Amino acid sequence: MKILMFGRGVISTQYAWAFEKNGHTVEFYVRKERIAEYGESVSLNIYDARKKIRGILINENWKIKLRDDLNAQHDYDLIIVSVQHYNFKNAIDFLADKIENATVLVFNNFWDEPKELVSKLYVDQLVWGFPGAGGGFDKNVLNGALMGMVTIGTFGNDYTQRDRDVMDLFKSTGFKITESKDFRSWLFSHFFLNAAIHLESMRYNGMMPLADLQTTKFWRNVILNAKELLPLLKARNVDLKASTDLKLLNISPFIVSIVMKYVIRFLPSIRQVFTEHSNPYELKSYCKDVVAKAEELKIKLPRYEKNKNLFIS
Repeated sequence: MKILMFGRGVISTQYAWAFEKNGHTVEFYVRKERIAEYGESVSLNIYDARKKIRGILINENWKIKLRDDLNAQHDYDLIIVSVQHYNFKNAIDFLADKIENATVLVFNNFWDEPKELVSKLYVDQLVWGFPGAGGGFDKNVLNGALMGMVTIGTFGNDYTQRDRDVMDLFKSTGFKITESKDFRSWLFSHFFLNAAIHLESMRYNGMMPLADLQTTKFWRNVILNAKELLPLLKARNVDLKASTDLKLLNISPFIVSIVMKYVIRFLPSIRQVFTEHSNPYELKSYCKDVVAKAEELKIKLPRYEKNKNLFIS
């Protein structure tokens, strides 16, 4: 399969590496000014956890192919879009007349209505999914982790042949698939939990301190942040049972802190996801977005309002 990754970000780079190792042709579309900055290779310091949850450490200087042009006369089978959610509209505007016959995998987080964001694309060419990976760049070194699970979803309809083809791609590359038929609720629940965690992490300049991740206080505040956001999900008609993420709200913060102690000690792949994120602006944007939606719906968020100085500057 010939695959184009839109952007050379944390998520796209790790999956591109996995696909290429499995025999697929992978290229990256980036802006012209990024070509020289990115160079011809990227240094990987990632844990590949497809086979072992602890992950296999990959240290590799991986040669990549970048391009800064794209027209409709291309021969890509699949275009994967995984960008910061606040850049997604610009990505779709750019791709709108350049899809040709390719399948587009929307591999992204959202807080706006997903189907409205892709209204410029042909619905029957879209596949919706969510990655199981994370990390951050330190200059040209990617410190991350590639987990063994990805989610593929729909908005109440059955899976199409394009959905199944993308699932087969991931399965053949060593990933397991989870499915969601209410992907809107799944996405909003995931975004909601991110916003609850990031509000607490803002107290540490957007970094995830290992010591604090293991404390009852940290997770008590995260759960309180999340519970404050529940009316926002309900106002948006989100099915609170559509995502396992929300089960965190029913677990004792003490138990969560104990689990995190073991995770940080014994699972370097997950530890890497929590601690290597390098874009504080992205973390702040989650809090900004939930507050903006709450103001629009006239829902009070006292904890977020009280801490606005942490994420609005």
